[in-house]
Amino acid sequence: MNDAYGQVAGWFADPANWYGPAGLVERTGVYLWQCFATLALAALVAVPLGLFIGHTGYGRSVMVPVTGALRSLPTLGLLSALSLLLGLGLAAPMAALTVLAVPPILAGVYAGIESVEGELVDASRAIGFTEWEILVQVELPLAAPLIVAGFRSATVQVLATWTVAAYLPVEGLGRYLIDGLAVHDYVRMLAGSVVVIVLELAANGLFAVLGRVVAGRLPTAKNQ
Repeated sequence: MNDAYGQVAGWFADPANWYGPAGLVERTGVYLWQCFATLALAALVAVPLGLFIGHTGYGRSVMVPVTGALRSLPTLGLLSALSLLLGLGLAAPMAALTVLAVPPILAGVYAGIESVEGELVDASRAIGFTEWEILVQVELPLAAPLIVAGFRSATVQVLATWTVAAYLPVEGLGRYLIDGLAVHDYVRMLAGSVVVIVLELAANGLFAVLGRVVAGRLPTAKNQ
């Protein structure tokens, strides 16, 4: 085991593995772009829908079981099914990972908005706030910790699962795992896994800090 990690350290020390079209820098950049685009597409769907459900309460009885069902979908199975419809390339994994990223963001947004005390919302209406002002100035600041938690969960999931896209002819860090497996290059596979783990830990840490920051501002938001 120590020898394996020593070989991985040697792999990282070799400049040939860092640069070029198949290098670590290029593939990490592509991977991060893929993950960011997936999260952005998921947020475009989940955030407005979550705000509407959380603020109005409409559709909650339907959305809760739907998000639960989407969370249970197998990533590889969904990717395979969509690849038959959309063909090989970027479209199928982008669509599959977006579908899987929507539920945690959606749940975080509508749960955060719903968690705001009804008395506070009623008081805001009584002093003349519009529904939009209540949402933006009252509910969103108080819901921020749960919203951040939803994005945190989605980000970690997307970072972990975009590697499966390498089953299709798609670039990214997953190529180290799939191509390495094809030629029994386990050092390359382990090196790719280490990079993905580091990215996940970094993202998790950043969202943990962000969660503490927004939670620390809650008393100010309440006073406003």
